[in-house]
Amino acid sequence: MRVAVSADERAPIVDAALAWLAAAGHEALYFGPAPGGEDQDWPVVTRAAAAAVARGEAEVGVVFCFTGTGASIAANKVPGVRAALCGDAETARGARKWNHANVVALSIRLTSPPLLGEILAAFFGEPLSEDDWNRRQIARLAALDRARAHD
Repeated sequence: MRVAVSADERAPIVDAALAWLAAAGHEALYFGPAPGGEDQDWPVVTRAAAAAVARGEAEVGVVFCFTGTGASIAANKVPGVRAALCGDAETARGARKWNHANVVALSIRLTSPPLLGEILAAFFGEPLSEDDWNRRQIARLAALDRARAHD
């Protein structure tokens, strides 16, 4: 699977995420500073990763900023992206299953390597719910995207 990854700073947890993705057989498209590089603006790198997901260049995204909140907000500005700020595996699992989240937002500050592994395993391992009720909810989200595009 192709995964768009972004970070405004090249923190060790970002490298841990890239390593986890590679070990799981995923291809990462990285948007952000190189190791030792200068920090970048989180709205810019997050938008680049989210847009790659929206265009279908990546199936899902993993976006980082200090708290994860800004990256979540920025990603959700891109039509077609459903980003979820996740601080634990159960939130990631539910976001993927019931909300069909296609981007997971994570905190550079609070996400430890073991927690990162749990969150990513849950997010990547959970199938999307396809029951009728859930399909209606996802269709409503798509309608919100279309309405926003016409505002």
